[in-house]
Amino acid sequence: MTWLKSLALGLAVTALTLSGALAGAATAEIKDSSGESLGTVTLTETPHGVLLVADLMRLTPGGHGFHIHEKGACTPDFKAAGGHFNPAGNGHGINDPDGSLKAEILNAKVTLGPGANSVFDSNGSAIVLHAKPDSHGAAPKAGGRIACGVIGQ
Repeated sequence: MTWLKSLALGLAVTALTLSGALAGAATAEIKDSSGESLGTVTLTETPHGVLLVADLMRLTPGGHGFHIHEKGACTPDFKAAGGHFNPAGNGHGINDPDGSLKAEILNAKVTLGPGANSVFDSNGSAIVLHAKPDSHGAAPKAGGRIACGVIGQ
């Protein structure tokens, strides 16, 4: 994303926040396999989708896949989170050298409210960080799961 697009997204988010248009929020505390907190991802419903704001630290260098997964469960190997949250069945990260991650991502395909695209369906959802960058292809290839956080209201 170019700096101009980042600026435009930042301004749009600021405008939504200042106008009071943001409604509904959720948070996922992201923990590694030893249970140590790596930070949080905050989800906020906007008129244009769900804004995810990640504030993470102590990540290994390099790219990492960053996904919402279909089940609100995290176990030491994070497989309880299931596959990628993808109710429509469509094909589907950002890291600094010091291991910190600060990102704002607008996902127009999920909601915090009711409906098929809600992350709060009958089994909840989780945020999972992967060992490698996302493939952005039909077949997910982001490597092993290195951290996970259940999305809670």
